[in-house]
Amino acid sequence: MSLKVLIVDDDKNICELLRLYLEKDGYETAVALNGRTALEQFEAFAPDCILLDVMLPYYSGTQVCQTIRETADTPIIMITARSETDDVVDGLNAGADDYVTKPFEPKEVLARIKAVTRRFQKDEAGQSDRALRFDRLLVDIDRYELTVDDHTVNLPAKEMELLYYLASNPNRVFTRDQLLDAVWGFDYIGDSRTVDVHIKRLREKIEGVSDQWGLRTVWRVGYKFEVVTAHA
Repeated sequence: MSLKVLIVDDDKNICELLRLYLEKDGYETAVALNGRTALEQFEAFAPDCILLDVMLPYYSGTQVCQTIRETADTPIIMITARSETDDVVDGLNAGADDYVTKPFEPKEVLARIKAVTRRFQKDEAGQSDRALRFDRLLVDIDRYELTVDDHTVNLPAKEMELLYYLASNPNRVFTRDQLLDAVWGFDYIGDSRTVDVHIKRLREKIEGVSDQWGLRTVWRVGYKFEVVTAHA
């Protein structure tokens, strides 16, 4: 079955370009030209991925992203016409998984979509249990589920993949570039701020739960998932 992509941009030409390119590659698409319609389409269309412009009428892309994140972890790729730090960080803080900057190549957008929707394309047959278990923490990458102190916590795809990657290598320090390569892909067009923002968001959700593990910053190097006692 085709994956569904919701395209949200107030520029009709950009929407049409993306729609044609994605449908040619086998995706089913829907279009919204403002933030209010985007939320309506999200409920009606149930997309597998959202391309979301930052600057929109009625509700901004950041507001739309925040609203969706209250109930769903659907992959969201922000589209911004500006490359300033504030646009990128605000989008990531709102819960976006990735971002692209206008002008962009449609093939770049397609590559980003394929990257963030990988979890929908797993082979259902013969999967091994890849869940990681720590004190009061369960990271289940097969189901893309995080359980913290017996409560399920919704995570965007990249947050989940970043936490799983770090927790799969306890006490090992990774640079930001290494994490970008491992989680976002070697051809990712971005910078280390992406890692920093995702780490910050993860800490807000899991910090202080247990004294046996934690996300640690190694000054001037990067990050690690520190474990005091071995996980089960």
